[in-house]
Amino acid sequence: MKTTFGEYIKKLRSENGMTLTQLAAKLDLDSANLSKIENGKRDFDEKRLPKLAKSLKLNLKTLQDEYVTDQIGKQIYEMNCSKQLLKVAEEKAEYRRVLNKKKAL
Repeated sequence: MKTTFGEYIKKLRSENGMTLTQLAAKLDLDSANLSKIENGKRDFDEKRLPKLAKSLKLNLKTLQDEYVTDQIGKQIYEMNCSKQLLKVAEEKAEYRRVLNKKKAL
């Protein structure tokens, strides 16, 4: 999805007919902090993902995947990574999966 995690939250909140204040209360946040998250000025706390999933009636794994891809994307952007570097990182991740499978056997 081509949105930040904050934009994703805002979209889902709107689709669920919730106000900023309503969702913030369910997440034990004040509305100012949630607004900052939705506008990309503050990061979402990963520990709140289960509450967010429950509040928006989402699958937690799907929400976690969206969160992780946003965090990775943010790091790639901030570190100004090349596409070649990303290809190597993907190869290393696959190598780790293979090693882990071997250890499990």
